[in-house]
Amino acid sequence: MMEERLRLFSGTANPELTGDIGQYLNISPGALQIQRFSDGEIFIQIGETIRGLDAFFIQSTSAPANDNLMELLIFIDAAKRASAHHICAVIPYFGYARQERKSASRTPITAKLVADMLTAAGATRILTMDLHAGAIQGFFNIPVDNIYAAPIFQKDIQSRSMDDIVIVSPDVGGVVRARALAKRLHVDIAIVDKRRPAPNQAEVMNIIGDIDGRHCILIDDIVDTAGTLCGAAKALLEQGATKVSAYATHGVLSGQAAERLAESRLHELVITDTIAQPQIIMDTGKVRILTAAPLLAEAISRIYNARSVSSLYN
Repeated sequence: MMEERLRLFSGTANPELTGDIGQYLNISPGALQIQRFSDGEIFIQIGETIRGLDAFFIQSTSAPANDNLMELLIFIDAAKRASAHHICAVIPYFGYARQERKSASRTPITAKLVADMLTAAGATRILTMDLHAGAIQGFFNIPVDNIYAAPIFQKDIQSRSMDDIVIVSPDVGGVVRARALAKRLHVDIAIVDKRRPAPNQAEVMNIIGDIDGRHCILIDDIVDTAGTLCGAAKALLEQGATKVSAYATHGVLSGQAAERLAESRLHELVITDTIAQPQIIMDTGKVRILTAAPLLAEAISRIYNARSVSSLYN
């Protein structure tokens, strides 16, 4: 029986997602006390025995990224000292993944630092979704399962009976992701070729591919300030697209994202619930959320039962 040895715990980043995962698995989240001292230090106490059990702690390291990361690390340490058999850090959104290489002189590789911290704390496995850079899996010396939101997006697109669509990558780096979804849907792809003059700023240069008179669907893993997506939508419409929608796994949506989305020519932005969204984002009227809970829950079940995770996509 699954409930005999599996324990599911939630951090404060996205308890609603943990609840949905638990409902899918027919497991209630475990008792956990999370408090903060007056100076901001985090205190965690696991409210039930997990000796010899498999603990799965669900925590996206989204904003406030540093607090949520520390919360994750402290839980792992508590579980290790409580003699858990296995400790799986379920990180639907893996923060710091955009710092996976030295982008300039004297800069850190923070994704590697976070990987080292999670391992040193005592995690025995990592489960995450749509890592910004797949190579980050190699930063760990423990097993990492990186699952993909493509089946969620595929099902949603097919259910909406969209006509004459083309999958568009908002930059050259996202071509593999766009091609994978286009292959599932048996449609064409296009690429937005852009130059980034400064961090969080994107200047669209030209469109590669046939988008004239077609419904363009931008696909990305992360949407942060929404500048790239909104700029790409404008360029695609100016070059003949009839409608532009966007699908992104992780809705970071920081800074002026809400304002940009509300004022953009984007038809809609579809994201998953790996990151909890504030009301200001939903008030734009441009954002629709799909749940990743069934996919994450199935991955947790397969990890716990030592079954193939990759066969999720067959």
